[in-house]
Amino acid sequence: MFFLYRLYHFILKCIVIFIGIPNPQLHKNKNGLTNAIKALQLTEQSYVLLITDHTLQELGIPTSIISEVQHHKLNVVVFDQVLPNPTIENVQRGFELYKKHQCQAIISVGGGSVIDCAKLIGAKAVRPNKAVTDFKGLFKVLKRLPPNIAIPTTAGTGSETTVAAVVNCPNTHIKYAATDFVLVPHHAVLLPELTTSLPPHITATTAIDALTHSIEALLSINCMAFSQKRALEACALIFDNLPTAYSEATHSHARSQLLSASFYAGQAFTRTSVGYIHAISHQLSANYNTPHGLANAILLMPVLQWYGERIQSHMALIARHCQLTSLDHPIEHQADDALNAIEHLLIQCQIPNYFTEINAEDIQNLARAALNEAHPDYPVPVFMSHYECENIIKSVSTVD
Repeated sequence: MFFLYRLYHFILKCIVIFIGIPNPQLHKNKNGLTNAIKALQLTEQSYVLLITDHTLQELGIPTSIISEVQHHKLNVVVFDQVLPNPTIENVQRGFELYKKHQCQAIISVGGGSVIDCAKLIGAKAVRPNKAVTDFKGLFKVLKRLPPNIAIPTTAGTGSETTVAAVVNCPNTHIKYAATDFVLVPHHAVLLPELTTSLPPHITATTAIDALTHSIEALLSINCMAFSQKRALEACALIFDNLPTAYSEATHSHARSQLLSASFYAGQAFTRTSVGYIHAISHQLSANYNTPHGLANAILLMPVLQWYGERIQSHMALIARHCQLTSLDHPIEHQADDALNAIEHLLIQCQIPNYFTEINAEDIQNLARAALNEAHPDYPVPVFMSHYECENIIKSVSTVD
């Protein structure tokens, strides 16, 4: 069976090599926002669907974006009902609003949940006869989405540059992941001022999410030169800037660097996929509504420790690039230095060591679902058994 998985991973790698994955056009700061709106090339008085969540709307985060869109003589329709773990119903309602106002473009302002929901609303716009669940899997859209802009308000998910979108079905506790090159946003705008109102714990967990993307991209057997470069750049930016952004919310430079790190990490893992950290964390989000970034942050060290010496060369590479070690140290010492730096960062950001929501009777099913997600889709360096997966989940729970 594992041989077939590796064959599948090789096919995925060939797709990346021979077809390639598109990049969004990257824009930064207020001038970048203006350029992105102009690049939509819409006629005056066209309607644009702006997608966000209720909390961001209450805080007035999208206000400056709306004003700028209106300045270009475009009409804005706001859909602000996206949940932290977006649901099929969220996508359907957003699409109905898009259709009702005959919108011509989509702008998403929010974290990964909002951007993922916007991608799937765009997919429904071009494939209106398909159910949202029909987009699950690889290449189920295959049609260019309406003109769109993704504006992240957290520096973590990298959804503004990825080929994937995840949606949740609350009734079945299943997360559906759609993957298609057309889901990469056309434009990404990085505005650090939108992230300065984030509380420290959200700043931390979203940045650790980006760090997890980078590390799992590096561990992937499908990691090639571009992904390696972007992943290492992201790691360095996070180690250098997260402590400052965590302690000084309005530090614009640190915020800007974390947004870049998230973007680079997204570019890396969208070409390599992720691994067991994400496979397990997705089940916790689906079953308990655990925030995705927090789930990854808690699982990061246990999964890396499970890999152990099998990923020493990868961790040593991170340590050297991020200047976390001495070049005179042996590889195993360099790897330990990287792990110690990650652990120190997690402690510094007050990341807990365990989940209180995990029920003992759920662990077997959580492990099964995690491995079903990971196999065969994730090109992990080594394969995890069901027993090992259960033990990792137990190690981060309060279950005796």
